[in-house]
Amino acid sequence: MIDQRLHVLRVLAEVGTVTEAAHRLGYTPSAVSHQLRTLSKDLGLTILEQRGRGIVLTRTGQLLLERTQELLTRWEEIRGELAEADTGTRVAQRQLRMCGFSTAAATLLPRTAEQVKQRFPESRVTIIEAEPEECFELLLADQADIAVVVATDPLPPRSDIRFEQSSLVSDQLDLLVPGNHRLAGRASVSLSEAAEESWILDRPGSPYHQLVRTACAAAGFFPETAHQSREWETGAALVSAGLGVALVPRLARLPEGYDVARVPLRGDPVPSRKILTSVRSGTSGQPIIAAALEVLHEVASSVAQRGV
Repeated sequence: MIDQRLHVLRVLAEVGTVTEAAHRLGYTPSAVSHQLRTLSKDLGLTILEQRGRGIVLTRTGQLLLERTQELLTRWEEIRGELAEADTGTRVAQRQLRMCGFSTAAATLLPRTAEQVKQRFPESRVTIIEAEPEECFELLLADQADIAVVVATDPLPPRSDIRFEQSSLVSDQLDLLVPGNHRLAGRASVSLSEAAEESWILDRPGSPYHQLVRTACAAAGFFPETAHQSREWETGAALVSAGLGVALVPRLARLPEGYDVARVPLRGDPVPSRKILTSVRSGTSGQPIIAAALEVLHEVASSVAQRGV
């Protein structure tokens, strides 16, 4: 087993304070401090130093962190090899924890969990709805095994050695218009055809707000924001009332009862958001995680083709 104190060190290096590290790990601050003190004492080295209100790694601590990542990755790979070689029931009884943003948690993860349970009947599968940044925090704190996120800033880059990130699906955007709108019923439209419309967007600074503005800019205009909406139901209600138009991802489920029409967009490329999967480095070979990633790709491909 890997010394748990190394895992605590890795989380602390990420967040910078004992209090936040304790929060993410589910420990008390005193427990985190104690583990780090004993780690430093056992090594006979100074690995942390106070800087302002935070804590930073010394050069020795940074070297230890780098080697710890290599060790943790190799340990996860070994666990996968052992699990694959074990034909008993222990593999089937392990847990799988999946986290994802709201659309993934509603449309992709439940179907994935259902199929994983069929393959591993004794397993315990948990779904956690979380924003993309929080998903990576959950992975790092070993509170989730698989994350499904939208590729946006300020997420870790694909080159971050702590994670294995892979493309899952390109989620195309549709134009959402009132049911009696001039564009409703069209087989497809170009985004520029809605340039003069009033628009319903998320709040400035959100990834979705930036996504819509970027798509519109590529089509040659900047949307005039009439209303701000964070939830799909609110957006659908505003569009249904004739207060504007919006862009909605193909994977997003809209509530029933609103007089709206989803019109596919055409373009080169078609506006879309990129959805990724991420796991901790070295874990993708563990049987239940590998199976879940395989199922996730199948589900995402199926949903993207047929719609939700």
